[in-house]
Amino acid sequence: MSSMYGDLDRPPLNAAALRRSLITPGSLWTSLEVLPAVPSTNAVLADLAARDGASGHVVIAEHQTAGRGRLGRAWTTPARSGLTMSALVRPHDVDVARWSWLPLLAGLAVAAALRNEAQVPAALKWPNDVIIDDRKVAGLLVERVETAGHPAAAVIGIGLNVSLRAAELPVPHATSLALAGAATTDRTVLARAILRALEGLLTDWQRWGGDPEHGLHSAYVDACATLSQQVSVAMPSGETPEGEAVGIDAAGRLLVRTQHGQVALAAGEVLHVQRST
Repeated sequence: MSSMYGDLDRPPLNAAALRRSLITPGSLWTSLEVLPAVPSTNAVLADLAARDGASGHVVIAEHQTAGRGRLGRAWTTPARSGLTMSALVRPHDVDVARWSWLPLLAGLAVAAALRNEAQVPAALKWPNDVIIDDRKVAGLLVERVETAGHPAAAVIGIGLNVSLRAAELPVPHATSLALAGAATTDRTVLARAILRALEGLLTDWQRWGGDPEHGLHSAYVDACATLSQQVSVAMPSGETPEGEAVGIDAAGRLLVRTQHGQVALAAGEVLHVQRST
């Protein structure tokens, strides 16, 4: 069956409703735009950051044609099958040394919103992959933007698989909210929930000068499925330390107890290794 949207299961976002509920006096979010198609929402906001000193811009794409994930991976999905959006923030109250928590905070916001709104058991694979039953449902990419004449900015990019069918999944270990039996796959509802959760966490984080010990660290630890697991971590250097994930340190690094001692990892691709029985 066809419709003016091409797929009745994938209606367009309601931009007006999102603006009414999110762009309010005192809100962190100051503008929200829904674009039909762009190569990358992060690139749109990185370009805006170079020209506009304001914080709080949100861009959502109905179809992202050349999205990027961590480690330079491509991230593309069929039009309106996912939620692809980016938010521009300038957390000037937080020392840049603590910005390492931004990706973890953003992942926590998405996981919390999905648990509350979609009623799925969303968890985090360090640092910020959102998973359901160890299958990836959302990926995040946080990029720092430095521009002369403006305070440093962070662009928080979120890619969430909403209505993808099994044959449309980008990789075998992925999933979507529809496949996970979510209570809702309404992208307008999901976008609102995620942006509200992100606003709440960012506001608290900035209030405490970026100190994660005022609730952020403990909340992340509670949501992180990587901890207590046997893991193998593919590092940008090519090394692959293996061992038990035992904690998250004050900088958001993953602590892994290897046979050679404990290491603190700032970046890497984590593989949860099945324990032998």
